[in-house]
Amino acid sequence: MKFGVITFPGSNCNMDMEYVLQDILGQEVVSLWHKEHDIKGCDAIVLPGGFSYGDYLRSGAIANFSPVMEEVIKHANNGGYVFGVCNGFQILCESGLLDGALLHNESHKFICKNTFIKPQSTTAKLTASLDQNKAYEIPIAHGEGRFYADQDTLKSLNDNDQVLFRYCDADGNITKESNPNGALENIAGITNKGKNVFGMMPHPERAADAVLNNEDGKAIFESWLGLVGA
Repeated sequence: MKFGVITFPGSNCNMDMEYVLQDILGQEVVSLWHKEHDIKGCDAIVLPGGFSYGDYLRSGAIANFSPVMEEVIKHANNGGYVFGVCNGFQILCESGLLDGALLHNESHKFICKNTFIKPQSTTAKLTASLDQNKAYEIPIAHGEGRFYADQDTLKSLNDNDQVLFRYCDADGNITKESNPNGALENIAGITNKGKNVFGMMPHPERAADAVLNNEDGKAIFESWLGLVGA
């Protein structure tokens, strides 16, 4: 699969994402600049974490108007894969490719720590091959990660198996105490109805290298690529 990783002004996880996809997973990767109108024939587009445009207004709100997003939206609407992590998830919500919004953390503080998340969707490729009973240890680093949606949208997300991950404790229990930011229903990631656009707040690329003594994030990428059990 050919991946395009977008860099916006303020992105700071683009190189981490490229390293994991190319050096660890052996995929073809190209860098895409936010002003480009060409996604260079990529099969999948990745919007990495960071602080695009300094997180002014709402996180991701200005990046949504970058020229490359026109191509990202076309790609997604044609069934192409799009994956947003942290700030990338925020941008996808701002663009309308994903439902809901990411609000300020309940604590109104920036949170940077390891969390546990439990896979939920059995039909989205990003999670379909993961162990549904396992708590995956994936770090977060955000100030606006509290997922919010109205009740009708929440019902639709649940009814259509669109919730990718929920925050949980180390034993996989989904509890209020294991929710780091106050996200509704402990939601840490969702997909669209077509199951080709993915967004999550935790950073799997920061937990995908044996050097870091944590490869739980690698398993998420391998599920997407169909490499689990290969």
